[in-house]
Amino acid sequence: MIIKMTMNKVRLMAMAFFAVSLAVSCKSQYEMLLNSNDAEAKYKMALQYFEEEKYPKAASLFESLSVMTSGTERDDTVQFYWGLSNYRSKDYYTAETNFSKFIENFPRSPFAAQASFLRLDCLYRSTYRYELDQTPTRVAIAAINEFMIDSPDSPDIEKCNEMLEDLNGRLDQKAYEAARLYYKMEDYIASRVALRNVLKENSDNIYREDILYYIAMSSYKYAYLSVHSKQKDRYLTFIDDYLNFIGELPDSKYRRELDILYKRAQKALGRPVDISLIDDVDEKYFVKERKKLDKETRRMEKQKKEETGVKKERKPFFRLDSKLNETR
Repeated sequence: MIIKMTMNKVRLMAMAFFAVSLAVSCKSQYEMLLNSNDAEAKYKMALQYFEEEKYPKAASLFESLSVMTSGTERDDTVQFYWGLSNYRSKDYYTAETNFSKFIENFPRSPFAAQASFLRLDCLYRSTYRYELDQTPTRVAIAAINEFMIDSPDSPDIEKCNEMLEDLNGRLDQKAYEAARLYYKMEDYIASRVALRNVLKENSDNIYREDILYYIAMSSYKYAYLSVHSKQKDRYLTFIDDYLNFIGELPDSKYRRELDILYKRAQKALGRPVDISLIDDVDEKYFVKERKKLDKETRRMEKQKKEETGVKKERKPFFRLDSKLNETR
């Protein structure tokens, strides 16, 4: 029994040693090739790693090759696939540098158009969510706009528009949320000023409806919380904001709530108005009502996307041209 257990242990140790030896051998072969001067062998292996989706290894080999093939017919191919390997590894910062240099050095290469777009996609994927620094977002927007002006017939124009919509949406949301923060802090004077400034800077902000709503709410709450001697002028300011809102958005989801506040303001001003049956409705009721409406809207949008086959997640673009086969 002891002998049998010993033999099993020896077999396991032998198998483990073989596996480790094999791994070390493979690693050594890759490292030897990486440090070798055999450009042809290195090129073939780099392409093989790329096709096997071993992109970090492919990138290292193409980077090593870039010096050896400089000035040769393979120069642009090696440079392009070096960037593409980094792109597929999701190292977008390095890939963007690769593609930028490629465009500068090989403006007439068959890969130039694709490299130009992939550079934009790298910039896009290197941006941050709206709460964080939006400098990379502005850089990406500028680059995408420049590309669309220079290449209006590009097959990637539609994708550029999608990226611009997303990036501009982040800027809009950051501006809107920063201004709305004053409302959450119950600083209604600052809230109204900040929200109005958002629309002054960008009247097409995608949150325009919400911004106009919170402008009106800020002016109403400021008036409501004011001393009696100052309420009249401040309620008149709310009425102006209310009329501006319904004039632009008569069918808004906020309309019913603002209508009630308008009637309350009229009552506070001593004007005849019937607010029976609705005078006890508070803001929490409308918040709950809007949440239901927003949930239903999202459900319908999701259903529409599923019907049209639109996917939420954007995967990295990967459209290879024919030059790979020509350069083997």
